[in-house]
Amino acid sequence: MVGNMQAIIQQRYGEADVLQLSAVDTPAPAANEVRVRISAAAVTAADTLMRRGAPWYGRLILGLFKPKCQVTGTGFSGVVDQCGRDVSDFEVGDRVYGESVLGGGTHCEYVCVPEQGVIAHSPEGVPDDELATVCDGIVTSCHFLFDLAGIQPGQRVLINGAAGSLGSAAVQLARIAGAHVTAVCSSHNHPFVIELGADAVIDYRTVDFTRRGKKNDVIYDAVGKQSFHACRSVLSPSGIYLSPVLSLPLLCTMLWTKHTGGQKALFAAVGLLEDSERRDMLARINQWLVGGKLRCDVEHRFDMADISDAHRLIETGHRRGNVVLRIGQ
Repeated sequence: MVGNMQAIIQQRYGEADVLQLSAVDTPAPAANEVRVRISAAAVTAADTLMRRGAPWYGRLILGLFKPKCQVTGTGFSGVVDQCGRDVSDFEVGDRVYGESVLGGGTHCEYVCVPEQGVIAHSPEGVPDDELATVCDGIVTSCHFLFDLAGIQPGQRVLINGAAGSLGSAAVQLARIAGAHVTAVCSSHNHPFVIELGADAVIDYRTVDFTRRGKKNDVIYDAVGKQSFHACRSVLSPSGIYLSPVLSLPLLCTMLWTKHTGGQKALFAAVGLLEDSERRDMLARINQWLVGGKLRCDVEHRFDMADISDAHRLIETGHRRGNVVLRIGQ
């Protein structure tokens, strides 16, 4: 380790005030790593859960009594500023983006990432603050919709929480797949999701989509607010319910529907996929970003000193698109 850098650290589980801006050692890359000077990092709903150590069984990975990794954050974008001696695919000065999971945090000025980790060259024309969010909303929703549900052209896909990070990505991805997309969000965000490609919209404050008669082939509950059992009546006989928010009831439902015919409930921990799988997704996503089929909307940008405010905003449940932390600016 050489010198100090600014970083957001968390020494215990708790509310947003446990996050502190502090000076820590600057990492040096190993032989197979690149060091990235971070310009932007995503702040996500998963970050708020990890900060609280919730759900409790997540602490088996995060740290039983306190976080194992004290620097927070996973998604990043920036510029390679140093390469290990065995690195061949990246050079100093390359714009890159990616994710660091169960390793060094990204709410800091520098992070070291293995060359064969979750890292990709940045596509031309896409700003760093947008790229920092790709590995949250877009990668997660891409895996759920394409790999788990296998959505097909002409299918009816309903997305609950369609204006948030995961939901706004899902609307676009389902549209790319040629599905008919119904977006559930507040009426204030209806123009936004229609612009992203939604065919129909529902205001969750006035209409309970689980009581509407129309059947859906896939329901993606991007905010984890509705259960599989609540959604069954508006799923087709072979319909799939997806939720990125794991709970014990969902786990039990997954095990139950795995052994029954017809409707299924599915969850996957995208952060625990093989690095090679996620790199392949980034290559596919880069093509959509460059081709203009996909975009990353960032409505809120925070300075490092305001990280607690970023967490509080996310915990309100009322935001559009993604939240980004500006690093070193």
